[in-house]
Amino acid sequence: MVTIAEVAAHAGVAPSTVSYALSGKRSISAGTRARVEASVRALGYCAVASTRSQRSGVLALALPLRAGVELRVVMRFVGSIAAAAREHGLDVLLVTEDRGARGLRAAVEQHRADGVVVMDVGMRDERVTALRELRRPSVLIGFPADPSGLTCVDLDFTAAGSRCLDHLADLGHRHVALLGSPEAVYRRETAFAHRTVAGVSAAAMRRGVSVTTLATGPDVRAALAALGPAVTGLVVHNETALAAVLDGLAALGKRVPRDVSVVAIRPDGVGPPVTSVRVPADELGRRAVELLVRQLERGEPLRSLTLLPPRLTDRGTTAPPPPPASTTRPTPKGR
Repeated sequence: MVTIAEVAAHAGVAPSTVSYALSGKRSISAGTRARVEASVRALGYCAVASTRSQRSGVLALALPLRAGVELRVVMRFVGSIAAAAREHGLDVLLVTEDRGARGLRAAVEQHRADGVVVMDVGMRDERVTALRELRRPSVLIGFPADPSGLTCVDLDFTAAGSRCLDHLADLGHRHVALLGSPEAVYRRETAFAHRTVAGVSAAAMRRGVSVTTLATGPDVRAALAALGPAVTGLVVHNETALAAVLDGLAALGKRVPRDVSVVAIRPDGVGPPVTSVRVPADELGRRAVELLVRQLERGEPLRSLTLLPPRLTDRGTTAPPPPPASTTRPTPKGR
């Protein structure tokens, strides 16, 4: 099948120019339009199939509501995706059922979605197979272990974990804990959670810092108490647990940041305001839609892997660790 990119190369124009000439979405000069139409005839390109009028105008958003998914966070993504899609004349079909590759394929084909955005990506996500078979534009917000042939965009969670550990190490902390996602998130090998652990662990080895990694369960206070007095820095990658972490430290008589420093990975506005690396949900959602629209305009897949660099904002919840308690015994009187 002749692609829109081949028509563009034959006519000596950009793929987007071919799309505009065929769809009438933007004004194209008569000469350019004539070259495009001549190339379409010469190559036998099916122009009708490429026009917007033949599309459903629906973008499928595959977001299974699984255990450990934080609704306040994912709704930030949903809102940004819906707003960006609306700007391009697309509606969003939210697919929340967790039926793996078969369910994704059925939902997209049943509703004739023009393309699909996939969230909550696993390291070995079975939905990747469906995306490759559907032959529709697709974008993943997240990176599987093998992203070859896919279009993916995400925060660089490995670098984000390293950035948090380096921030604490620069302040002098030598014993740190990572309070991560719920156990269910790690069991299903969710990519962002595993990459954060990898980033924290690699930076800890590089900086000579001892790090304890815990999946954060419902009893946050017990987890904090079990860490012991040597831990003076916390990296929290669990928006749901962040408020409970701060409350638990206060209940244990630990002051932030005088006794314990806290740095988090989270979207702005989700959870208490602490020093954090921001998860740019709005930007990621917008970029995913833009990448999908570019594929629709080109008429062929776009292989693109985009990792956004982490940016840490200091909000006053980190400081140098407290000095170690003195072990010198007082001298008895009279000696």
